[in-house]
Amino acid sequence: MHSYQLPDFPSDVSCVHAALYTDVTDSDSLRKRLIAASTAEGSDGERERDAVNFAFIEARLSQNNLRTKTVHSEIIWALNPSNNVIATLRITEAMRRYGVSDSTTALVVVRVCGPQLLAEDVERGMDAIVHGNKVSFALLKDTTDWSAVKKYHKLGNEAGVRSLQGDPERERVAIDGIVVSSVAMKSVMG
Repeated sequence: MHSYQLPDFPSDVSCVHAALYTDVTDSDSLRKRLIAASTAEGSDGERERDAVNFAFIEARLSQNNLRTKTVHSEIIWALNPSNNVIATLRITEAMRRYGVSDSTTALVVVRVCGPQLLAEDVERGMDAIVHGNKVSFALLKDTTDWSAVKKYHKLGNEAGVRSLQGDPERERVAIDGIVVSSVAMKSVMG
């Protein structure tokens, strides 16, 4: 797990913890658990929402004013290249594409919190929720479905990407650069 301190952010969102899991075997039950937690009521509902309070990002695709209900859903929304006029459709599309699905086998799990939540506790919580192998982020490039990334970000006709066809490594570097730049610019444009 990687942990980062963001000293310029408000204290309640100044820590980011992220881990990559592969060979995930419980994605269908995890997705159902997330849905159930979002509608559960009372103290049991609060406990369950706290237990699953992570951004679960489909690894193969891997701001101040939130457009979604939580910072974790905001992370997933930011990955989606679409800027449809209707915000709810954008968020739903982002969750469908970049969130956990029944067939997910690799996940990036992210927790944004304050410094009062220790990294060890976050990691224990991640391990309790996801049934898979926690691996180095160095393996993410091998997990990524580059053709799906290219499709979702509509990069198939991008001249810089087309010119690199036949050189998969350079094409991936170009795709990665375009996607990272578009995600970074999305908050500026929004």
